[in-house]
Amino acid sequence: MTRGATALALTALPLLATTPASGAAAPGAAPAAWAAPAPHRRVFPEPPAADVVRTELDRLTVEAPHSMAGYSRAMFPHWAKQYGECDTREVVLSRDGREVTQDSACRATTGTWYSEYDDKTIDSASKVDIDHMVPLANGWRSGADTWDTAKRKRFANDLDNSQLIAVSAASNRSKGDQAPDQWAPPNTFYWCTYSRAWTHIKSLYGLSVTAIERTRLIEMLNTCD
Repeated sequence: MTRGATALALTALPLLATTPASGAAAPGAAPAAWAAPAPHRRVFPEPPAADVVRTELDRLTVEAPHSMAGYSRAMFPHWAKQYGECDTREVVLSRDGREVTQDSACRATTGTWYSEYDDKTIDSASKVDIDHMVPLANGWRSGADTWDTAKRKRFANDLDNSQLIAVSAASNRSKGDQAPDQWAPPNTFYWCTYSRAWTHIKSLYGLSVTAIERTRLIEMLNTCD
């Protein structure tokens, strides 16, 4: 197992009681299990093992990208309120950070975050982005253009699966909406987990891949061996 996979191979805490329609918690209810993780814990939802993901990849539709006509980020409502004043972004910041403190509006005020993409530690929430593992625009090009708003909202706020992760703003903006054949984490130790997470999300949501994207995912999955 690679270093990136080992760092994340820990039991995830149940974060929110979600509903299939919105991915949101019951209004005003903070889950009993919620707590900022201890310094040695990571609770990013672990994607399946590489052999399982290879089977998922084999089953994905391979096709050319769909048109971007009609796309905007507003088509994927985010960040949704999860409980109280806490929206999806703040939940992920607290989940993925170390010794995170929050103000009365649930905004992270102090803490540190380790960015798996570029192997950097960050000490300010303002320098942290919450990345959609499969970017919204890539989702649109690979099938989300046919979804209704409820499904797009669920995709954009998915805390149960490996779709959201706190990373450095610099790495997130470098990635943009690019697929793995166009961009991969500079931290090569994370390629195994990255390719597993990307493929698993596409499988869960019935999204397609391009031929060159599929080839690149196979190469990245091979780093798991």
